[in-house]
Amino acid sequence: MKRSWNTLSQLTNGTYTEQDFERAAYRLVTEQVLYAADQRTRVAYHLVEEFLDDFAAALAPLGIRLERNGNHRYIVALPRHGEGTPVRLDETLLLLVLRQRYDEAMRQGRIEEHGEVVVELPDLQEAYPALTDRPMPEIGTLRGLAATLKRWGVCRLVEGEPDALQPFHLLVRPAIVDIVGEQWLQRLAQHTLDDDNDHDDDAGLAAEDDDAAA
Repeated sequence: MKRSWNTLSQLTNGTYTEQDFERAAYRLVTEQVLYAADQRTRVAYHLVEEFLDDFAAALAPLGIRLERNGNHRYIVALPRHGEGTPVRLDETLLLLVLRQRYDEAMRQGRIEEHGEVVVELPDLQEAYPALTDRPMPEIGTLRGLAATLKRWGVCRLVEGEPDALQPFHLLVRPAIVDIVGEQWLQRLAQHTLDDDNDHDDDAGLAAEDDDAAA
């Protein structure tokens, strides 16, 4: 670590306390993505952005590197090794499908404010079985999966209007490109899973192989 939190706090003339720096670092580790557009992470984002090198140095001993996307204004914490948060099969499949839909929308220029992509339920109902050879999860299950993906900073669920034809749609967030990388996309391309494989995926969320991280 280059400078202590106390030293950095003094540089801000008391605007930020040591505890503010500690909380921001903890949020990077536990939440993985800080978006400037989100009210709940805005303060932490600006603090980390201002002292990015110091936060990067503090998290490096944990095997975590930081990436800042200045275009869509988010900072993501990426583990360098494969021992990360276990991801269930149903979570993995939805992550991969949403990454594919995000890439397709990017190619077509269908990008919302802050780099987000809208995925409507009819689109998901068509894409999910086509990409995974499995039926799409039921609405209640999909809500639960979306809540998990929201905690990882890659997706959020937007409720529909009372008279809408669909109960909600999904907004895929730009950090999905960093978190669900090429290693994950290869899983979808080579997808040959059967019912016996319904267990926790042993790869960590957003983990890269050691060669790629070197």
